[in-house]
Amino acid sequence: MSNSSRAPLPPPVALVLDKLGADIKSARLRRRIRAATIAERARISRTTLHKIERGAAGVSIGKYASVLHVLGFHAGMGDLADRSRDKVGLDMLEESLPKRVRIPRKAG
Repeated sequence: MSNSSRAPLPPPVALVLDKLGADIKSARLRRRIRAATIAERARISRTTLHKIERGAAGVSIGKYASVLHVLGFHAGMGDLADRSRDKVGLDMLEESLPKRVRIPRKAG
């Protein structure tokens, strides 16, 4: 294991993962679905599901996505980094546009 994989997460990221895990667990319990059933449908182990429900950073995003799919929450995942939501990138692009457009004159 490399040192970078053991580095602590930035606090905002850790909070997001904690909330996501808690929300996943809450959704499972509201639906009254056993952990073993969700794990089987998501094709992961119960241990991995419990790690997800605790917001573990070491679990792959694909496994989180599989659990979200089983619970019916996968639809918005493809839009998380959509270019239309990239305000910083769009602002930078806007700043790099030319201030005026020059049309070349016809010779002759």
